[in-house]
Amino acid sequence: MKIALIGGGPGGLYFSVLAKQLDPSHEITVWERNAPDDTFGFGVVFSDETLGGIEHADPAIHAAMEAEFARWDDIDVHFRGQTITSGGHGFAAMTRKRLLELLQARAAELDITVHFRTEAPDADELAATHDLVIAADGLNSLVRTNHADEFRPTLDMRKCKYMWLATDRVFDAFKFYILETPWGVMQVHGYPYDATGSTFIIEMHEDVWQAAGFADFDTREWKPGDSDEQSIAKVRAICGEILDGYEVMSNNSRWITFRTVRNEHWRAGERHNIVILGDAAHTAHFSIGSGTKLAMEDALALAACLHEHETLDAALSAYEAERKPVVLSTQRAAQASLEWFESLGQYVDQDPEQFAFNIMTRSRRVTHDNLKVRDPAFVERMDTWFATSTPGSESGAPPMFQPFTLGELELVNRVVVSPMDMYAAHDDGLPTGFHVAHLSGKALGGAGLVMTEMVCTSPEGRITPGCTGIWNDEQMEAWRRIVDVVHTESASKVGMQIGHSGRKGSTKLMWEGMDEPLDTGNWEVVAPSPLPYKEGVNQVPRELTTADLEAIKAEFVGAAERAVAAGFDLVELHCAHGYLLSSFISPVTNQRTDGYGGSLENRLRFPLEVFAAMREVVPAPTPMTVRISATDWVVGGVTVDDACEIAQAFKDAGAAAIDVSTGQVTPDEQPAFGRSYQTPFSDAIRNRVGINTIAVGIISSWDDVNSIVLAGRADLCAVGRAHLYNPNWTLHAAVEQDYDGPGAVWPMPWRAGRRKPQTGRAEGEKPRLQLVREGAQGTRHRRWQPNG
Repeated sequence: MKIALIGGGPGGLYFSVLAKQLDPSHEITVWERNAPDDTFGFGVVFSDETLGGIEHADPAIHAAMEAEFARWDDIDVHFRGQTITSGGHGFAAMTRKRLLELLQARAAELDITVHFRTEAPDADELAATHDLVIAADGLNSLVRTNHADEFRPTLDMRKCKYMWLATDRVFDAFKFYILETPWGVMQVHGYPYDATGSTFIIEMHEDVWQAAGFADFDTREWKPGDSDEQSIAKVRAICGEILDGYEVMSNNSRWITFRTVRNEHWRAGERHNIVILGDAAHTAHFSIGSGTKLAMEDALALAACLHEHETLDAALSAYEAERKPVVLSTQRAAQASLEWFESLGQYVDQDPEQFAFNIMTRSRRVTHDNLKVRDPAFVERMDTWFATSTPGSESGAPPMFQPFTLGELELVNRVVVSPMDMYAAHDDGLPTGFHVAHLSGKALGGAGLVMTEMVCTSPEGRITPGCTGIWNDEQMEAWRRIVDVVHTESASKVGMQIGHSGRKGSTKLMWEGMDEPLDTGNWEVVAPSPLPYKEGVNQVPRELTTADLEAIKAEFVGAAERAVAAGFDLVELHCAHGYLLSSFISPVTNQRTDGYGGSLENRLRFPLEVFAAMREVVPAPTPMTVRISATDWVVGGVTVDDACEIAQAFKDAGAAAIDVSTGQVTPDEQPAFGRSYQTPFSDAIRNRVGINTIAVGIISSWDDVNSIVLAGRADLCAVGRAHLYNPNWTLHAAVEQDYDGPGAVWPMPWRAGRRKPQTGRAEGEKPRLQLVREGAQGTRHRRWQPNG
């Protein structure tokens, strides 16, 4: 093949070297606009997984890199005068300049043509004369820009400013320094790259950057190679204690706003033979990984696909199919990490132990259990701190099995069975034997708190004909029987969620057609404004009058009184998911011009009136919680900042906790689904507002629950579908963690099942195949020691 490379950075050069080795007949030409010894930035970091791939693909390159590496295992978190260390992480770093030199030398050995100080010809011209054109031209890719209609890129500008610097202070580990300054919190990311120096990145929210006066120095057009010396001088002063007299070094160092680059497609051109690689295709925040690492992984995959497939089309399709899922996964973790640093100010009141665990697990890729494998002593210290800070705690119990007090309600653990609509009440809202089995079964399964589905305040307040209600005494008595079973047979507490469907009512059962209108038997739906849930599909709701609001408020009060009479331990007001009270809160669904519409304060008025009226009839010892949608997932809808205001208003009204969900307000939503995807909203509300929160949203593993609770992102975790799959999810989580204590209460008839059953035929001890058994390896706490 005749291959053109636009960009001679690590990704482009590494591809050239690999492809030429796999097939020496390839004619490969690289164009690089910079000189061979020009490079911007300092150190690059690699994971053990990436290095394994490099070693397998090209042992010569790997051996050359290995000779240069600074290696270490520890991460030090410097916060509030303490240094907390986590080990076992495995880092390898070297200078970007030296990496380029090694790759350039290897390319020369293989007779690859590299044009330095030369702008590449136009990509379309190259595509007409070459079999393949690879655009590895970086973050500001001209090829991507010129073919934007085909690549369909999105560029997400973030909220922090950062600057790449270096210091001749040689750190012995990865360093996070948290600096509380008069202008706000800043952070330093530092790591060694060789025996002479360390990368030193300073980052802060743009509001802090403005307050500190850095914007005053960033007022001119910068030329390539220029550094912002005025800002660097101020950084030296701010970081004086960290630098301890050592120098700060610059290289094209000025303030940058991080851009997350994503591309819907990675191929373009008339012949579809232009492909993007590295930063041209994607970026991931530096706090989670190296762009150089990702680019070299791209190069490895592309070279392998070209070698393995008979046609170019098949090879490029395979490359994109292989790399895109990996990159998207990395970008999800990077997005979580960069958002964590953007919100750093909300964590500075945490204790150093919790802060350290929080920063270590910020991406959601590293978890409690993962850290336990890497550094058991670190996790033991975190668990001990959590236990000592929890009233009534049990020493040695996993975080999820520590008790929690919500108002005056004592829960044996941190697991909640999430409210889930069952659509199984087929007799005018009356709960049935199914509800007895469903809720008592989850209670027997060990959850600390079991929540009902949304129980409706009136026949017209139901979502579907199968939804339960509590508008009459017959229903109340049926609920009382369920509560009595839960209280008698388990250690769980049980809560009722009360709500009104609003404009989303009078629809089919979920499995018959979610949110679709009934074929027959429709009832009138109501809302703050006459806007149907789906235009042309659902009913246009009647706009509620002031008199209607008073009547509906009375329905909520009656439901609360019956819930208390039925013996429920907790009452939750449903203000989420586009149902009636949620539709008052969201500007997408509330377009009223009276005192119940307009500003957020006005939109909250009716939900707060309902809450206050219910709180008057619910006894003080019984906590009330509120479920909210913390974002509508649409432009112009509720945001996380709004959610914090909403939570503050309910906190002031007496809510014991906020149950933090998102979305389902409009069919136009575009949620960012993923593991624990709603937890950041709980995190923000808990740490900004200072109220207990319940996290929910694809929390499926006990490891996630431990991580979320210990990091302070929520106080309780609501687990939904995993409990449908396994009603004994909580008890099984205890078994998996070798925990048998008061946080996991097995019913007496089930106690013989506290051990995992055998899964296959045992054949006795395996034969010994080693003369000397290897001893157990302890945690690696290797530090970078250039001279030893």
